[in-house]
Amino acid sequence: MATDFEKLIKHIVMPLVVHPEDVLVKILAEEASQLNIQLLVNEKDLGRVIGKGGKIASAIRTILYAGASKDGKRVHLDIDSFSL
Repeated sequence: MATDFEKLIKHIVMPLVVHPEDVLVKILAEEASQLNIQLLVNEKDLGRVIGKGGKIASAIRTILYAGASKDGKRVHLDIDSFSL
């Protein structure tokens, strides 16, 4: 069974942010062995998602890497913000 990375990322990120309605996960490219994902959050929530020294972002990526390796893929996550 393939991992639903969009759902997984939202499940991890939603409790961290103040504006959960602004969380957007985009699958940019999906190839046989590579997956590129972009996570967009409100600019006020960017620090909450990245964390001090990037520790939260690193933890999120580690979880994604584990899920991707189970499916025999590599995953790349870009975290960015947008302002309203």
